[in-house]
Amino acid sequence: MSLLPRERITAALEAARPAGRPALVPFITAGYPDKDAFISTLKSIAEAGDVIEVGVPFSDPMADGVTIQRSSHAAIAAGVSLHWIIDQLRGAGDVGAPLVLMSYLNPLLAYGLEDLARDAVAAGVCGFIVPDLPWEESAELRAALDTEGLALVQLVTPATPPERLHTLCAGSQGFVYAVTVTGITGGDVELPEGLAHYLDTVKGLTALPVCAGFGVRQPDQVSLIGRHVAGVIVGSALVERLEAGEDPRPFLRSLTAAA
Repeated sequence: MSLLPRERITAALEAARPAGRPALVPFITAGYPDKDAFISTLKSIAEAGDVIEVGVPFSDPMADGVTIQRSSHAAIAAGVSLHWIIDQLRGAGDVGAPLVLMSYLNPLLAYGLEDLARDAVAAGVCGFIVPDLPWEESAELRAALDTEGLALVQLVTPATPPERLHTLCAGSQGFVYAVTVTGITGGDVELPEGLAHYLDTVKGLTALPVCAGFGVRQPDQVSLIGRHVAGVIVGSALVERLEAGEDPRPFLRSLTAAA
């Protein structure tokens, strides 16, 4: 029996652990830095990543730091939109790893939620992350995605109250996204004290894989996080290497080489 799209995410993340490493979830902004190379970049990243998070450019990416803000604004200027992303993915076929679209809510509403779910699954998308959509207001999107078996991944943070943490972990699909620091993505910071306890707590509240990210740049961070949860998300550090014209595969492989 074939897996639902959201189950493909879970299965890909869980497959990394028998190989002796945490799963890797690279993030890129769609169409950046080279719009014409979007699909080839995805396929390259899929050679080193287990699930790929694809950012939908947005004019006010409030959860993102300067690197991803810069990439988002440049992609918009180049003509990248949600419709363009879906069209590109639909024409590409299987890129080699499950895809999760990270989008703020407005582009999804503008697309139309039922059309979005239908078109996304046809394009090989397995789920969505929507950082500005509170759980209490997510029923309409969840219902649309459920019709196609697509995931709506929930984010939790070290500041999430215990009762809400239970709710979000119970309601997430595909995986649970555990933000490691409060604030925006891409900060060049040390991982906070109490990280292990926080990650262990989140892991204990869900049967899904937990993936942790925000500010992850170095192999030792990946190794530390990977002792506690299934996967690690890396975004700004990867985007910076793509900006520099580097092949993303050596960098991504280096992150888990010692894990």
